[in-house]
Amino acid sequence: MSKKSRTTSTLTRALLLGILSGGRSATPLAVLSLHQDDKHLAGDWQHWKTFDSSLGRAGLVAGAAGEIIGDKLPKTPNRIAFPALLGRIGAGAFVGLALGTTTKSGRSDLRIEGAIVGAIGALVGSYVAWAARKAVGTVLPDPVVAVAEDVAVIAGSRAVVRAG
Repeated sequence: MSKKSRTTSTLTRALLLGILSGGRSATPLAVLSLHQDDKHLAGDWQHWKTFDSSLGRAGLVAGAAGEIIGDKLPKTPNRIAFPALLGRIGAGAFVGLALGTTTKSGRSDLRIEGAIVGAIGALVGSYVAWAARKAVGTVLPDPVVAVAEDVAVIAGSRAVVRAG
């Protein structure tokens, strides 16, 4: 694989995980943390305390579980409302930043590019997921749509992370 292809692959994965952060902000980070030991994802991110410690990984997984539960509560703010949208953008930037450190990128450092495309992906994903949930919610009960969204984000995050 050429350097350009590896760079594109890394940034594409950062973008996709960013988009998925628009659906569930904590899930892509939790899925990435559960793959902390994978050799095909080798990068500096694996040594960051957030991912390298059991406590950090447990915190990311607990955050994802809490978000999945909280999403079903009637008082949960809209994903495109301020400051919820900023949290999603931040999560997308963080997952993109992490992927930008992978050695498969062919460059030593794509942190900035990864963070930017992850943040853009999260912004786009937030609005797309919001619109899709509103549209499908007219046909199906909201809890059914919410669970389907959970499954899609978990499966999508896992597929993107494992595709490395």
